[in-house]
Amino acid sequence: MPSIDIRPAVSNDIPALIQLTHSSETAHTWQMNNYYEEGQIQASFRRIRMPRPFTLEYPRPPAAILDCWTRKDLFLVARIENQRSGYLTLEINDRQSARITDLVVDEPFRRQGVATALLLSAQDWLRAIGIYRILLELPIKNEAAIALAEKLGYVYSGFMDGFFGNREIAFFYSYTFR
Repeated sequence: MPSIDIRPAVSNDIPALIQLTHSSETAHTWQMNNYYEEGQIQASFRRIRMPRPFTLEYPRPPAAILDCWTRKDLFLVARIENQRSGYLTLEINDRQSARITDLVVDEPFRRQGVATALLLSAQDWLRAIGIYRILLELPIKNEAAIALAEKLGYVYSGFMDGFFGNREIAFFYSYTFR
């Protein structure tokens, strides 16, 4: 496995990070079913296979990081052999928890531990400042990110319809660590 260097982002990183592959391929999604009865509302999700592979576009325009990168509480960049391979941004909520708003790994570097290294580095940073809960927001069609969250011990903690700018449903996964 290659050596992954994680460091805080600097302004010179931004143009290269915008150029990373933000989209991904998927063959599955989660279908939402609602059940309403007097005194009861129930929503359930069922994983389904799509008729053909689908290109999942990133829910935010990559160029948006140019305008907001300095307003993030943490912005980490991953590098493999001095080549930028991914990034993570997070925001702190009320000094009690943090929310990962971006987790991107460039296509040639996927499945090499880059996303895991970014998440673990973010957890180390949060632990150092006394925050022990992290929330990850994911489009419901991003099967690779959902699988990663579950592999790392994140627990499904809810959803929101129309959460992203493209009106996609978001799954939320949370993790409490010490």
